[in-house]
Order: sequence, then structure tokens, then C-alpha cells
Amino acid sequence: MRYGVSGSGFGNGGKDGGLGDEWGVRAARSRALAVLRVRGRALGAAILPAAVAVVLYAGEVTGHFTGTGWATARVITTVLAVVVLLAAAAVALVVARARPAVTPTVELSETAAPDLHRLVRDLADRLDVPAPSAIALTPDCDSWLEDRSHRAHGRAAVPAGAGPVLVIGSPFLWWMRVGELRAVLAPVVAGTGPAADPDIAAARRFVRGLDAAVAVPDEPGLDPLRRFGARGVGRVARLLLRACGNHAAEMERGVAAAGSERAQAVDQGTRIVAQEQVGLAYAGWDRLLTRVALPAWRMGRWPSRLDAGVVSALTELSRRDRLAEGFSSRLGERPACDLLEEPGAVDEAASLLAARLFHGGPAEAGPDWAPVDWSRYPEEVVDRKWRADAARLHDVLDRLSTAADPEAPEAPTLTRVLTHLTAPQDRPSTPPAPTEDDDLPVVPPGAEAAAQARAQAGAEAPARPEHLAAEEEDRHETEGRDEHEAETDAEHETDAEDEDDVRNPAADALAAALSAQVAREDAEREARAAAGATAGAASGAAGFTGPDGPWPLAPLLPPRTGRDLLADHVTALVCCAAVDTTGAAPGLDWLDGPALLVDGERAADLGPRVLALVEEGDPAPLRAWLSTTGVRPEKPVRLL
Repeated sequence: MRYGVSGSGFGNGGKDGGLGDEWGVRAARSRALAVLRVRGRALGAAILPAAVAVVLYAGEVTGHFTGTGWATARVITTVLAVVVLLAAAAVALVVARARPAVTPTVELSETAAPDLHRLVRDLADRLDVPAPSAIALTPDCDSWLEDRSHRAHGRAAVPAGAGPVLVIGSPFLWWMRVGELRAVLAPVVAGTGPAADPDIAAARRFVRGLDAAVAVPDEPGLDPLRRFGARGVGRVARLLLRACGNHAAEMERGVAAAGSERAQAVDQGTRIVAQEQVGLAYAGWDRLLTRVALPAWRMGRWPSRLDAGVVSALTELSRRDRLAEGFSSRLGERPACDLLEEPGAVDEAASLLAARLFHGGPAEAGPDWAPVDWSRYPEEVVDRKWRADAARLHDVLDRLSTAADPEAPEAPTLTRVLTHLTAPQDRPSTPPAPTEDDDLPVVPPGAEAAAQARAQAGAEAPARPEHLAAEEEDRHETEGRDEHEAETDAEHETDAEDEDDVRNPAADALAAALSAQVAREDAEREARAAAGATAGAASGAAGFTGPDGPWPLAPLLPPRTGRDLLADHVTALVCCAAVDTTGAAPGLDWLDGPALLVDGERAADLGPRVLALVEEGDPAPLRAWLSTTGVRPEKPVRLL
């Protein structure tokens, strides 16, 4: 059993090579051996019946195990050994042939990014570790090493025995400077050293194979018999994963610790600044996807320069956020995207991949799935989104109006929505407040009876023994506290009911209808995406598959409530009316997405006024804004 590491030690730039510096690798290798011991025990359990059968047959040959009982034992053991060996062979075959998950990426050949490949090789030389076998980009703010030596990976596979693939988050290349990127990649590239260890590599292959075997029963195209067998294999794989899961996790922690220790010798001062940029890039990337890209994807457009948009979003964030001040001053240095030969083409490929991963869009551009440039975003995305939402809102209103009065069709105006949301509603009556002529105080229900009971108890107390009177007094005090708590709870319930009374019932009904409509449209879109993915898999196209079946879409936003949807649709209608009747225009805010520009400035005060209308049924704030801006709510708006 080996514990040392050949070559220089980790964490000291290749000096000394003491055991203390190799602690991360030693810990990782120890855990890898524990994983392999689980594999060895499983193999031993599989061949144990066969070994017993061999012993029984050897006893027969030597004349020791003779007789009818031993013959029966040999037959039973032989049958059991054959069954167990066949089952073990099936499990081993499925584990060996199962396709481990591969992250969808944009491959970067050396001709497409010679400077980047050169930077990574120089970094590996400085760290004294093998260089990664390839480089790829992912539309995410993370970087890691990925083994793609499995033959089932097809075109994405690398030659057997080659090092892992270095996967880099594409936003890093556009936001970070060259020195910062080198500092961020240093601990990742340092992980190729432990990855080359035979024990760690074998343990990783075993765990990845088990992980892939768990997903085999869910693969499409299996007949009932094969699916039944695959489920049995999946149960065995899950059992083995549970047995070695903790060891595998600790092994990866050891590898990460070893890489971090060795990378400390590379650009230590720059690493501190680079780590700050990692968090900032993640914040900007998240806002760009959820606020800017998602509305475009829902409109059948995908921004073709998402990574370039990160720079604009983070620059705007640096301007608004005091904690991010000074980060934009780095933009005068050489950006890491200069390491690419054609940054625009790479950005476009990464942007399309992001749309596929986070929204389930098609793999290629088409009439209903076209790229959009940032300069065309307000016209092709923002304006179309507002008008589509306005059309949906009036369509729902038409159905509600038809159900109430078939003879009441109305034009698509903002006045119609204002009237609907502010119409008087029947509310429960409240008891009148006491007047000055009322001499008696208002007594809460039950309080008079409680007072009479306490008075009677006080009169009876002098006739009782002292200790019984004291006990009775304590009991009444407890009952008094209980009555007070009950009255307090009743008051709170009354307040809650009063708060519910001020809600807008018309808004609730409209929000429920809108939610149902949006849910139907989302279901239809997901069905189309699933049908496209199934057709792509049937045609042999490279699909996104993971350990749990098809690659799951990452939800960008939590489910919205009906009131949120209604507020968004009313805001869209207001913006359409402003564009149609005044000089307002659709715009793009890099951090908040679609924005209404009034006199060239973003109308940031519109949201609270719409919420007052939706939540409280109060149109006064919004009407004041419309009057100040010059919007004519009675004019019909143009819909899609």
C-alpha cells in the first residue's frame, strides 16, 4: 500500500516534499482504497458460492464429502453459484457499459483558443502536475475537472489514459482579467496531479459507473424484461453507492485540499482579488439570466452575447452598489476573452447552450427560435413581451366578462382594467362604533359572565377554610389568564379577518384565471420541448443525459403567485399604453431586464403604484402617475 506521492510535495512549490505537505493526497488515496475495498467485498460476496461449490467438489474427489447429503449440497451450491455469478456478471456489465453523466459544454480546441491552452499548460508546469487533456466552456460561474475517458461518451470522449478535461465557466472569460483567470484556475488545474493516481482514478471510475447504473432503468426504449433486470441492477448499484458514498465524498475533499495547497504558491495576491470577482460574476450572471435572458427565451429569442452582457451588468452593479465600487476600474486591463481567437462565435455558442440548459430551447436557431442582438432587445423582446402580456390579460378579462354578461365586449384599454380592479365589492358589515350618548362601556362577549362568576367566588371565599380559599383564588387567577388569552386571540382573529376584508376580491379572481392560463401555456411549451428532446434522442443526436435520466432544466425563478402575475400583466399594459400614447419607449436595464423609459429615464416608481391597485384596489397612485406622464388610459392599446 502506497501513501507517498512521487515528485515534489504539495503546497510548497515543489520544495522538500515532506509528508505534511502531502496530507491532502494521502487522505484522498486512503479514502480511494476504502472505496476499492467496497468493490472487493462485493466481488468476494459474488464468488463466495462458487468457492464453496469448488470446495465441495474437491471433497468429493478426495473421498471426504461422500453420500446423498453432500451430493444434494453440491447441487444446491452449484445452482446458487451459477445464479449469483450470472447476476454479478450482469451488474458488472451494466456498470461498465453505463454512460456516466457528461456536462454539456462548448469545446475549445487549441486552434480556437491557442493562448488559453498555452496559459493552462504553463500553469500546469508551474504547479508540476499533468496538463488537462482538453478545455471546454460551460455557461455557469464555476470551473472543474471532468473525466471523459469513458468510451460511451462518443465525440466528447478523450483517449483512454488521457488527463481530465478542464471545464471553465464562460462568464469568467469575459469579466475576469488574464491574471485573475490564472489565479482562479490554479487550484483546479492542480487537481490533475491527484487525478493521475491509479487508486484515485480507479475509485472514481467505480463510483461514476455505479452512479450511471442507477439511471439505467429510466432509459427510454427498454422492453419490460430488460427494464425489470435493470431495476435489479439499479438496486444493487444503490446499495454499493450507500456503502462507499461517504468515502467517495471524503476522497474528493482530499483532492480539493491537495489542489488548494499546491496552488497557494501561484499568484497568491491575485487569488484574493480573483475570489472576489468570482462572487461578483455569479451575482451578475444570475441577474442577467433571470431578469434579462429569461423574458427573451419565453418570447422565442435568445440573446447571442450573454457573456458580453455580463460585463455590462456587472459594470452597472459596480455603479449602483457601494460595496462593488472600484471593480469596473479593472476593465482597462486585458480581458481573459482575448485568449480566444473568435470571442463572438464562442459567446454565441455558449449563449445557445445556456438557453438549452436553463430553458429547454432547441439546439439550433429557427424561425421561432432566433438570436437577438442587444441593440434589438428592446424592440424584439421588451415590446413584444409587454404586448403579449397585455393580450393575455384582456383575453382572460374577455372570458370573465362573457361569463358574467355575454353582451359586454370591451376594447383593450387600461381604463377597462382599472374599472375591473376597483369595482365596489360586497363586504361583510361591521358593528357600529359606540357614540357619545352611550353611557355603558362596550363589554367583550363573555366578559360579563366571567365578572359575575368572580364576584360570586369572592363572596363565598370568606366562608371557606383559608387554604381552600387560597387554592380557589389561584384557580380563578388561572382562569382569568386563560380568558384574557382567549379574548386576545379573538381580537387577533378579528384583526386578521379585517385584513382579509381589505383584500381585492376582483384581483383574486383575475389572478386565479391568469395563473391557470399561464400554467396551460407553460405545460404546452414543456410538452413541445420534451417532444423535441425525444425526437433528437431517437435520431441519434447527442442529448443531455445525467444520472437521473435526461438532463434536468435548472429553474431560474421560483413559482410566482397569482398576485405577482397579475401585477406583471397590469404593469405590461401600463407600459403599452405609455408607449402608444406618449413618447415613452421600451428599454433594457442590465440588472432588472425590461424597463420603461420616460424622457430617456427609467420609470422606477411604477411598480409600487401598480401594487397599490392590485393589492388594495386603490387606483389613485397609478392615476396620478398616468396624469403626470400624460398616458391616456381610455385609448385602446396595440396587442400582438
